[in-house]
Amino acid sequence: MDQGFFLILKSIIMGIVEGVTEFLPISSTGHMIIIGHFLNFEGDFAKLFEIVIQLGAILAIIVLFKNKIYGSLKNLTPGKYGFKLWSSIVVAFIPFGIIAFLFHDKVEEVLMKPLPVSLALLVGGIWIIYAENKYRNNNKIVRIEDINYKQAFIIGLFQCLAVLWPGFSRSASTIIGGWIVGLSTVAAAEFSFFLALPTMVIATVYSLLKTKLILSAADIMSLIVGFIVSFWVALIVVDKFIAYIQQKPMKVFAVYRIIIGVLLLGMILMNIL
Repeated sequence: MDQGFFLILKSIIMGIVEGVTEFLPISSTGHMIIIGHFLNFEGDFAKLFEIVIQLGAILAIIVLFKNKIYGSLKNLTPGKYGFKLWSSIVVAFIPFGIIAFLFHDKVEEVLMKPLPVSLALLVGGIWIIYAENKYRNNNKIVRIEDINYKQAFIIGLFQCLAVLWPGFSRSASTIIGGWIVGLSTVAAAEFSFFLALPTMVIATVYSLLKTKLILSAADIMSLIVGFIVSFWVALIVVDKFIAYIQQKPMKVFAVYRIIIGVLLLGMILMNIL
């Protein structure tokens, strides 16, 4: 079989991984690095691929929350809930934007590797269990429109963990931040999804502007396939995730992270990874 077939197969696998992990608190970056390593899907094109298929996951959020997004945009004048919501998103994005601008390239160079990612999965899993036990039942805010600017800024500070420590998970960081400032789990998850829109779009555009790759027809087809797969998988996963956290704790994701982190550390020690 030719290289084009294997590239498409890898694109499908990586698209599934992105769609499943992007908005769950288990770190899409960590999984993409690890799975990419095993598939030998690494290098400059793989980085570009990961950036492009994130847009598929973002599109899934837009589709799932289209009514809420449309309603907020119709009420975007000062004093209305849409203005409050999106200005809170901007406030939450500011610390992430500053930290990403200052440290992203250095962090990518030093920490985008299996060992730091494995440790982030492990530590993040333990922290999810601690934070959920301590803060989840004390949260009163159930609508993201009711988040004030101080709370939004603190959630934005937590999101910075995902920049400074790849594998920690942007979703996990923001949900934990939401718990701490008084959001319900569903509200924290929804705010995390909305915050992902400017965060991921700006990061994607920035990365695309930096790339100097010349793409072949097979490369372009790979990007299209990965985008479509990540979109459909994320569409299903996010819908199921919201239904799940309305009734059940997030401990299962934490336990999964801890198990995967320990297994990966063991593989690193045995020079398998």
